[in-house]
Amino acid sequence: MKGRGSDTNFNNRFSERKSGLFELEGIDIFDNSHVVNTKFYNDSAKKVINRVSSPDLNLDFSVNPYQGCEHGCSYCYARMSHEYWGWSPGLDFETKIIVKRKVPELLEKELLSPSWKVAPIMLSGNTDCYQPVERKLKITRDLLKVFNRLKHPVSLITKNSLVERDLDIIEELADENLIHIYISITSLDENLRRVMEPRTAAGEKRLEVVRKLSEKGVPVGVMVAPVIPGLNNTEIPQIIKLSAEAGASKIGYTVLRLSKPVYQVFDRWLKENFPERYNKVINQVKTMHGGDVSDLKWGRRIKGDGPLATMISQTFHANIRKHLGERQMPAFNLTAFRRGGMLKLDF
Repeated sequence: MKGRGSDTNFNNRFSERKSGLFELEGIDIFDNSHVVNTKFYNDSAKKVINRVSSPDLNLDFSVNPYQGCEHGCSYCYARMSHEYWGWSPGLDFETKIIVKRKVPELLEKELLSPSWKVAPIMLSGNTDCYQPVERKLKITRDLLKVFNRLKHPVSLITKNSLVERDLDIIEELADENLIHIYISITSLDENLRRVMEPRTAAGEKRLEVVRKLSEKGVPVGVMVAPVIPGLNNTEIPQIIKLSAEAGASKIGYTVLRLSKPVYQVFDRWLKENFPERYNKVINQVKTMHGGDVSDLKWGRRIKGDGPLATMISQTFHANIRKHLGERQMPAFNLTAFRRGGMLKLDF
């Protein structure tokens, strides 16, 4: 299905009912329309700051203005979260988007709570805060306004060039060391990017975003994520080289790991788009995760284990030393926070 990472809906593991047409011969036919329009649903959340407890992630809090994502990345770990809403991690994830329209107001309310202790907050820990509908709704822009008004530290990660729209606010935050931005660059091969991440910015465009942010003095990093052996692992040196030349201050990576709901989507996508590479890719992913693509072991889930994971790590770090050197993101300013937006007076 053009412009979609998944062309069908898979059964929700929490649902007792199964959808589709089930034939006695065992050939099941799923709902697979050629054109599926995206629908948007309003969420009436009462709290928006999420505490992140995973030891694999170097962050404590996140805010997600959207659930579900039109970018349609076939490997996206966030797909499984759509099951908690009663939907499928497949096509539903890309075409049924939950919108939290009041999240800027709720964020300000929580930041103004006497119990809140200043700590960097990430946009977004789950789905991309600059996905296509953000162009119209501007919820992420309004969130950045809150962070800027209260002088509170924030980081964000995206694979959409729409982030350039908010440079006016981002530059103000950067002037006081209150923002880090990461651009996800999975591949510079457009033939791969178009089918793997169908509604995202091209790889070259993402490098251009890194360059523009860096030239404006905004701390910008790059995530080579996920590294998929047999698909994009050979691109690591080139992505690091070009990202460093564009002005990235930090570059990180993760390897592909597929929870069981996401595995259904990626497995079908891989068979349809790269059937000749299917066995190689799946088997190599398994070797990095103790034989199970749905690896649950902390640490190994993110970087993998074994000879192949070691080779990816060595390639990555050798190129970091060569092209990035000792560059680092500046430390967040945790002292500028204005509770209530009031100026601080020094006596």
